Amino acid sequence: MRLLYPANLELQPDGGFTVLFPDFPEAITEGDTEDEALLHAQEVLSLSLRARMEDAQPIPAPSAAKGKGTRWVAPDAQAQSAALLRMARGDKPLSDVARAMETSWASAQRLEDPRHWPSLKQLDRAARVLGKRLVLSLE
Repeated sequence: MRLLYPANLELQPDGGFTVLFPDFPEAITEGDTEDEALLHAQEVLSLSLRARMEDAQPIPAPSAAKGKGTRWVAPDAQAQSAALLRMARGDKPLSDVARAMETSWASAQRLEDPRHWPSLKQLDRAARVLGKRLVLSLE
């Protein structure tokens, strides 16, 4: 699964762009140029994901794109890795994941902490335990 969320860019009459996320109504930003608006969009999307994870709120799967001004935005790597692991785990208890990874519950929990930088080895092990595989991409 890739976390690319649709962001609707709206050109403002007096210049600049407003960015809205259909999947995150709380995530609103703007920029003077399209590039600046998209940079701010990544930041606000990452912040929204972090807030939802910290408040134990559900993380929506990305919806389908809608409209001419829709762009795809990915959260930063920290928020993205934590959200992907949480989504892949689903209802499986974290203690089961920790046991399968042969690590402590606290170590497994840090993998879903958007403020933590896990190692590739940890991410790969967690992915395998969850029946997934880790795939990296530079875009």
